[in-house]
Amino acid sequence: MNEVFPRRRGRPARDGGSGPGARERILEAARTQFAERGYDKTSVRGIAKAAGVDPALVHHYFGTKDEVFAAAIEVSFEPALVLPAILDGPREEVGERLARFFIGVWESPATRAPLLAVIRSAVTHEAAAKVLRGFVLRRLLERIAGDLAVPDPKLRAELAASQMIGIAILRYVIQVEPLASADPERIVADVAPTLQRYLTEA
Repeated sequence: MNEVFPRRRGRPARDGGSGPGARERILEAARTQFAERGYDKTSVRGIAKAAGVDPALVHHYFGTKDEVFAAAIEVSFEPALVLPAILDGPREEVGERLARFFIGVWESPATRAPLLAVIRSAVTHEAAAKVLRGFVLRRLLERIAGDLAVPDPKLRAELAASQMIGIAILRYVIQVEPLASADPERIVADVAPTLQRYLTEA
């Protein structure tokens, strides 16, 4: 009797657009779809069509729509590169480095679009809120606060997040003036001391 082996999750039976760069094309298409259509109106089928691949290939690489969403957002932050860049250097300047990184991500059109999708969707959709909590808080800010060896690192991370997400909503989503038109360097200079206090003061 021939033994039947289960196929990997979502693995397409035919080529389906797979090949060099397929995963990257899917991620790029996902970022664009989520940014333009929002979380609710974006589908795995739509992402696959935009990437020129079989929908089964999207499931094969990423699993569910939630997991594609999380992967698309992670590309904007690149945590493996971000954490050393923020933590290396004088402790008394970590607030400035964090503020500069955060504003820099939002100021770049390439990384701003998927983050707008997260912020807009997180208020009304649990999957988007989960991505925001799990990635921005746990994988980025909590690890920064933890590495600084301060009391209550989780609370400090949440306070820092409240500051930065508040700026993101007012400046980039609602576009409240004069914050929406303020020079990025002015924002970094004004916000950095608050982030510094949250993250390092005893």
